[in-house]
Amino acid sequence: MTKKPFRTNRILQGLVVWLVTLWVITAINPLYPRDWLIENLLVFIYGALLVYTYPRFKFSNFSYALISLFLSLHLVGAHYTYSETPLGFWLQPIFDFERNHYDRIVHFSFGLLIAYPFREILLRLVQVKREWGYFLAVTVIMAFSAFYEVMEAVVAMLVSPELGSAYLGTQGDEWDAQKDAFLAFCGALIAMLLTWIYLRQRATKTE
Repeated sequence: MTKKPFRTNRILQGLVVWLVTLWVITAINPLYPRDWLIENLLVFIYGALLVYTYPRFKFSNFSYALISLFLSLHLVGAHYTYSETPLGFWLQPIFDFERNHYDRIVHFSFGLLIAYPFREILLRLVQVKREWGYFLAVTVIMAFSAFYEVMEAVVAMLVSPELGSAYLGTQGDEWDAQKDAFLAFCGALIAMLLTWIYLRQRATKTE
């Protein structure tokens, strides 16, 4: 699959400009500066990884757009902390929520938005069969989500124990990690179902 180089890919250039601009805006006066720094460690790592691997593996523009949308949600959450993001507070009276659910939205979005890029890696790099691509993409999302929850707790304890509650965003829920991972699974399941329906319909039209 041939991909445009970055210098001629206007869509990808626009996504990069958007993310850099949003990062600068959200870096200004974050609610908890140390928490913001911890949250952004992952952004730096994943950003560097995408840049480093770009010459060897280029995602589709659609996948880059999905990744950018997820990172945008994360950057906003990092600015306020997930448990104090205004969008979550706005939703509380509308849906009669007892807590700020912005963290739940982001974890669900991880599965919904990142499953497709993972499937792209599995199909093009690992070269799994298309039928297995759906199942394995959901499985990988589950694995990454569980790993992230463990890593998040370890980072909080090692880097900034006093910010543990703000960083983890548990809001007093002892099952927070399990619920977050389950929502990521649900998001991935929906993403793969929608992908299957779309590709099936497209295949039917071309027959």
